[in-house]
Amino acid sequence: MTATAIPPSSPTRRLQAWLYRRPRLQLVLLLALPLFALVVMYLGSLALLLLNAFWTLDPFTRELDRTFSLDNFIDILTSNAYRTITLRTIGMAFLVTITCAVIGFPVAYFMARMASPRLRGFLVVAILLPLWASYLVKVFAWRTILQNQGVLNWALEPLGLNGPGYGDVAVWLVFTYLWLPYMILPIFAGLERIPGSLLEASGDLGGRAGMTFRKVILPLAFPAVIAGSIFTFSLTLGDYITPALVSSTQFLGNVVQREVGVSGNVPLAAALASIPILVMIIYLLVARRLGAFEAI
Repeated sequence: MTATAIPPSSPTRRLQAWLYRRPRLQLVLLLALPLFALVVMYLGSLALLLLNAFWTLDPFTRELDRTFSLDNFIDILTSNAYRTITLRTIGMAFLVTITCAVIGFPVAYFMARMASPRLRGFLVVAILLPLWASYLVKVFAWRTILQNQGVLNWALEPLGLNGPGYGDVAVWLVFTYLWLPYMILPIFAGLERIPGSLLEASGDLGGRAGMTFRKVILPLAFPAVIAGSIFTFSLTLGDYITPALVSSTQFLGNVVQREVGVSGNVPLAAALASIPILVMIIYLLVARRLGAFEAI
């Protein structure tokens, strides 16, 4: 009985076998193209933007002076107006984040721990559904609701009350509506991962519902809350469309848009844009210490 000849391996199979023995190289090759696109298209453009912050615009000729200068940052740090706008923007971001957490946690808890599988699926779809709609459509819908002859004033009129109209309260309401799903979903995922045995053990040891929530559920779900806050905080920090449509108050995004689109002062706009970038770097470092990245 003659032995069957083993066919020679093809170059493709030899390459596959060579890569199989080198898992780190596989990872590098897999991520090379996405990382290249990220570095060139996103980080590269961001670096060019920040480079503009060290240039100046001649007030007479409107020509760009590429001489290294810190004048734009000095103007921002010494201006009471820019300081007020920065604090207002950060304060609004914190307020929206806290509001989304207060509203989103009970909803996420009900979905994860109390709702039936069918109801849970319905609620997930209901929360995701607004994200499929256009951002501008949702903001204009709220603009219609909040106007003087809008639905809100019509509903409150029999009670002798008036809606907030356009202003800071309107910005807060619209931002909360827009970013609430980004808070609910991470909290829902975090609560779903809590083993039921921990809750049963707490009950067996005499822990009541309130104590179990404070001592078991809340500490375990807190990283998920911080993870959701990254979305709500960052999205509020950089948005300029909502404040422009439902308020006349200036936020950082509005000032950057005005300096680029109206004044044409790109260096000053770049310097202003560095403020939310710096704030988010600090926020992400704090979120990392609180375990937010482990909850995502």
